[in-house]
Amino acid sequence: MKAVVLVGKDQPLQLQDIDKPTLGAGEVLVKVKAAALNRRDYWITIGQYAGIQYPSVLGSDGSGIVAEVGEGVDQSWLNKEVIINPSHDWGEHTEYQSQDFKILGLPEYGTMAEYVKTKAEYLQPKPAHLNWEQAAAIPLAGLTAYRALFTKGRAKKGDKVLIVGVGSGTGSFALQWAVAAGCQVFVTSGSGDKIERAREMGAAAGVNYKAQDWADELKHMAGGFDVIIDSALGKDFTKVIDLCNPGARVVFFGATAGSIPELNARVLFWKQIQLLGTTMGTADEFKAMLDLINEYQIVPVIDEVFPLANAQQAVDKMGNSSQFGKLVLTL
Repeated sequence: MKAVVLVGKDQPLQLQDIDKPTLGAGEVLVKVKAAALNRRDYWITIGQYAGIQYPSVLGSDGSGIVAEVGEGVDQSWLNKEVIINPSHDWGEHTEYQSQDFKILGLPEYGTMAEYVKTKAEYLQPKPAHLNWEQAAAIPLAGLTAYRALFTKGRAKKGDKVLIVGVGSGTGSFALQWAVAAGCQVFVTSGSGDKIERAREMGAAAGVNYKAQDWADELKHMAGGFDVIIDSALGKDFTKVIDLCNPGARVVFFGATAGSIPELNARVLFWKQIQLLGTTMGTADEFKAMLDLINEYQIVPVIDEVFPLANAQQAVDKMGNSSQFGKLVLTL
């Protein structure tokens, strides 16, 4: 089968012929129709991720058709249109993942291939209103944003929500989830065009974080926020804390701009602000996210679709952070 193979650090991805996976008990083989990129894939390609192995087939997100089923798998899965939950071996505690937790696409071979192997328990029916590319865009970023917003952030109708960096995959999903839930959503971005896109999708307003007074602008617009979703952190995180309402929940799942700087602890404890880290999500959260998508007929935002052979071009675009929404590979 054809697959996009990572052969070494800082080396371009290669389209190669590799063996089709062999199934074990409880496993299925999915014929991939589309796969999507995540920031995780970019970090792996430049060698800045834990546990990198060469060669590897990347890709955590995928949609496709079940082509084969292994021993013990219900035969009714055959020929079903599915999307794959990439959050594997979460464990028994809903509060945090187990030591066995892993994400599809490393160390196990991922979705940037004609076929991918996974356990049947990680399959869910593809939402009928979505095409292959739209469905493939959902899993990792959608699940991360869902857990951040609802499980950790406890966002509810009427809450004021701030999404820092709305142009990312997680940012665009967080916006869609929050709007569907009836929240009043504000956003930041380094691009005026992305802010305008967010407004078209239901955001109340947005500011450019490159402006010196971006936090003051937000304070003037909203007064303060009940839930803040941030995947950047860095030196400006102090301004984010200043934007919190009493009892606010600040949820983060990345640190693209750096670590958390020194914070005024007095503000944190007096306003009873909660700082909450999160990673991916549980199988129940994945199912709940799909229920939300189906109920509101939500369509993921796709920036650009590339053929599988142009996977390196898609990774390069992600490295430039020029996209709004998801980058997808089609087979």
